Amino acid sequence: MNAPLVTVICVCYNHARFVTEALDSVMEQTYQPIELIVIDDGSTDGSPKIIKQWIATHPETVLLLNGTNIGYCKTFNKAAALAKGKYLIDLSADDILLPERIAIGVQSLESNPQAGVTFSDAEHVNETGVKISLHSDRFPHHTIPSGDIYTDVIERFFICSPTMMFSHEVFKELGGYDETLAYEDFDFWIRSSRKYHYVYTPVVLVKKRKVNGSLSSSQFKIRSTHSLTTFKVCEKIKQLNRTEQERKALNSRIIYEMKMNLRLLNFKMVANFFLLWLRNRSL
Repeated sequence: MNAPLVTVICVCYNHARFVTEALDSVMEQTYQPIELIVIDDGSTDGSPKIIKQWIATHPETVLLLNGTNIGYCKTFNKAAALAKGKYLIDLSADDILLPERIAIGVQSLESNPQAGVTFSDAEHVNETGVKISLHSDRFPHHTIPSGDIYTDVIERFFICSPTMMFSHEVFKELGGYDETLAYEDFDFWIRSSRKYHYVYTPVVLVKKRKVNGSLSSSQFKIRSTHSLTTFKVCEKIKQLNRTEQERKALNSRIIYEMKMNLRLLNFKMVANFFLLWLRNRSL
């Protein structure tokens, strides 16, 4: 039986310092076959030149260049429309895949027919690549669920996004990432876990880089707009929920988000979440 093709989509936006290492990590995978699509989202730091130099020795790589910055969700969807793989990996150009990442991911998904997504432990590193911590230091392996994780995903964040590998069919069925949102992962977790199982691998398969000024680093700044996307996803959850347990899980999420937005002085978002809590008092 032929091994399934895996498409790695590497999204770059002002990652000139890191993109070569990210791309090299794809080439160093123990698994084949791999399709690599690199897409630059209007970088202004010379990233396209560095990518083109790298591709000169890897001509099988597909390169896409956005003339202007259009945002992560639109950029990934644009590349995914060309992907041929059975499975997809969303690789930010500042992160690194460890050599067994794809091989273990394929094994996880191929051996679990109900699963649409697999994810793993990760090593958090700083801008120079020095280890900060493991994801499992905060989220121990025994606390991470597999299978039907929909309710768990509503209640708490425990997935390290760069570790995900998912079915291309699932991604297409969902209509890709929601391009109206500022960030993609929470929405993707909710919509995919409503219908498909997840498989957790308690092994470090990715290095996630902490970069000053990144979207994730701005999440907890005063009056951050990050929570507007979270609110929109919570509204989707209310529509998707079916059980009393799921309704209570959303209540827990809403209360957490109200407290978070109070700390960030986002009083308008506190009010929005409160109104959603009132609407969520019954199914």
